[in-house]
Amino acid sequence: MFNWLRKRRRRKILQTSFPQPWRDILSETVIHYGYLDQAERHQLEQLIQIFVSEKNFEGCGDLELTDEIKVVIAAQACFLVLGLPAFQYVELDSVLVYPTTVTLPESRPGVFTESWGIVPDQQAILGQAWLRGPVILVWDAVQRGARHPERGHNVVYHEFAHLLDMRDGTADGTPELHTVKLYRQWVEICSREFFRLKKTVEQGGKSLLDPYGAVHEAEFFAVATEIFFDRPLRMEKEYPELYNVLCAYYQQDTAARERRYREGKGEFVLEA
Repeated sequence: MFNWLRKRRRRKILQTSFPQPWRDILSETVIHYGYLDQAERHQLEQLIQIFVSEKNFEGCGDLELTDEIKVVIAAQACFLVLGLPAFQYVELDSVLVYPTTVTLPESRPGVFTESWGIVPDQQAILGQAWLRGPVILVWDAVQRGARHPERGHNVVYHEFAHLLDMRDGTADGTPELHTVKLYRQWVEICSREFFRLKKTVEQGGKSLLDPYGAVHEAEFFAVATEIFFDRPLRMEKEYPELYNVLCAYYQQDTAARERRYREGKGEFVLEA
């Protein structure tokens, strides 16, 4: 009954045309929106309408909420689920948005932090995710990630990857995979690359993947997700097997999408 009511409510939401001011915000602020073809844009816009309607956004630290804040966050969260079989954020209720880097007070116990303690209390953060929400984001970091994917850091992708990871109740770097074959590939490849990153970090080396990914398997998945969407051409070249299992999970070929976009603009597509 509840699923039927949800579907009925969403059909009503989608009867309203996507607002042109929202489309202008996406065109001006979210670089990846320009990478999408017409069908992908339409799908993303529908997901944004549903997300903004169903989720409770709260401005914190004297931040005044605007349509831009809601739409830019929703767009990036929904990029992750463009290829997934169903809307993945049903259990999320609230998104808390601070203007800039925040040090959180002591937090309530939750499955994510209680189990893994990935983000301790009293630490300055750009974002944080809980099993059933809220997701906490810092607006200036959200803007940077949307406008500068070449940096390979996107707090929305990172925190919403944690939500996808935790759909099975644990933050272990393994989301709900589609097949047993993919699960076996995931365990083999992601484990190998996780320990490779740990070794690189311990030896003081450099990696395309952020060193924070060596903290825990959950952080590895979130960091890898950032690169998969932000710098897919480089990931495809340097981490082909990791790129392929992420393609298989997200059901998106982000490198092909960026290559198509660059070729359409007459740019070289080889990322150094």
